[in-house]
Amino acid sequence: MLLARNLLYWLILVVSLVAMFPFLLLGALIPNGAFWVGQQWVKVLMWSLKNVVGLKYRLVGAENIPDRPSIICAKHQSGWETLALQEIFPHQVFVAKRELFKIPFFGWGLKIVKTIGIERGSAQASAQLAKQGKERRDEGYWITIFPEGTRVAPGSKGRYKSGAARMAKLFEMDMVPVALNSGEFWPKNSFLKYPGTVDVIVGPVIRYDSGSETELIRRCEEWIEERQLEINGKGPMARPTP
Repeated sequence: MLLARNLLYWLILVVSLVAMFPFLLLGALIPNGAFWVGQQWVKVLMWSLKNVVGLKYRLVGAENIPDRPSIICAKHQSGWETLALQEIFPHQVFVAKRELFKIPFFGWGLKIVKTIGIERGSAQASAQLAKQGKERRDEGYWITIFPEGTRVAPGSKGRYKSGAARMAKLFEMDMVPVALNSGEFWPKNSFLKYPGTVDVIVGPVIRYDSGSETELIRRCEEWIEERQLEINGKGPMARPTP
């Protein structure tokens, strides 16, 4: 039954992606048109995860979401949060590695909806982040970044990089930390997604002018990792916390 549900989910994903791509191209001709089309695709996938796979989520801390565009600093365990964060927060763009833009349909769509693409590990990465990030801020978008830079397994912790704090200072945008345990239901590189309830916790705003870059990212890291200890171990693919 689990396999059948996942096969149906993947079928919905592929068919809807290909079917909606022409509308994405048309939407790019009008202001925010492509973004609106992309949001409809996200709604289709979130509905499918909930009603086909049985994967839901529980949101705690919605009252901490500010009323002005900010930088969303989230734990990254799976592809789930790239969809769900768009449902939880206002209009946003993600920071992603540029090589994703080469993926047919999906990657092309990322570029059309103004994803901030950087060459991770290159000397140009900081300049790319600064230029594109400022453009998105001026357009009124929130910016979503995964401070650890890549997906980490449940119960694990990566090195928190300073890019989010650097953007916060440079663009005068506050940071909003987010903890989640999606990897316990949607393992990295796994075809199968498991039914259950992902916990998502939104933390208090970290003001951009409340410390140095190092202090801001340290506070973000401490808050997220403390919350992770509270929600780890609840999903079928959970791992022991070191």
